Amino acid sequence: MAWLALLLIGAAAAIFGSLVGFGGGIIIVPCLLLLGPSLFGADISSQVAVGTSLAVLIFTALSSTWTYKKQGKVDVRTGWLFFATSGIASMAGAQATNHIPEAPFQLAFGLFMLVMFGLMLAKERLKPIDREWSIRRTFTDGAGHTYEYGYSLPVALIVGAGVGLASGLFGIGGGSLFVPIMVLLFRFPPHVATATSMFVILLSSVLGSGVHLWNGNIDGWLFLALLPGALIGGRVGAAIASRMTGKQLMLLLRATLLVMAIYLIVEGIVKLSNR
Repeated sequence: MAWLALLLIGAAAAIFGSLVGFGGGIIIVPCLLLLGPSLFGADISSQVAVGTSLAVLIFTALSSTWTYKKQGKVDVRTGWLFFATSGIASMAGAQATNHIPEAPFQLAFGLFMLVMFGLMLAKERLKPIDREWSIRRTFTDGAGHTYEYGYSLPVALIVGAGVGLASGLFGIGGGSLFVPIMVLLFRFPPHVATATSMFVILLSSVLGSGVHLWNGNIDGWLFLALLPGALIGGRVGAAIASRMTGKQLMLLLRATLLVMAIYLIVEGIVKLSNR
């Protein structure tokens, strides 16, 4: 039953992550933290949950990026620009995970999920800002549609660093920050933002996971149980994203984020008060 549960967690996380471009770690990490005692009879440490999640995200992002690339939706040039700082920052975040105790981590992760919940609402309710950036990009997707958007080099590098740090620290890939910023701040079309985000996640996850592997934070059995569902889910999510808006899935995802965030915050506060 534990293996089946992990298989389903990996698949669900990858499907949701591919739809919105955040890689699925924001589902995997809290599930491992909250369900560890019931699945394995013991707690899973935050370091192992984060490290294992980020390692799984390499293959989730690879599967999704491959599908999006064939659909002609990945802006590779811009992706490499974001990766210039996100990769290094992901390694720094992965190293910092080892120095954060369990209770503060759960509290911080819960607050982070609340921020993600707010950004997901903002992406749907707010309009992209009307600003002419110093760098202009013209991108034609696989369907032949041409889009124009832009960014500032310093701002793009700062965004990449912030997202990479969160990626390595929380094992979430970083797309949950990337996509709303790319859409609202830089005026990327949502499907290009999602696909390009997955490409950056793929690159950053490799570096962050390397640091977690060095520190012994990747559980091989958890990884092997999560991986098959993640590989399947990544392709399914990317395929669904090309055929539907995913509004019902997004509603379910937002509700899940909110419930998990509140639970983690309460758990973190209780553990801190009992110390």
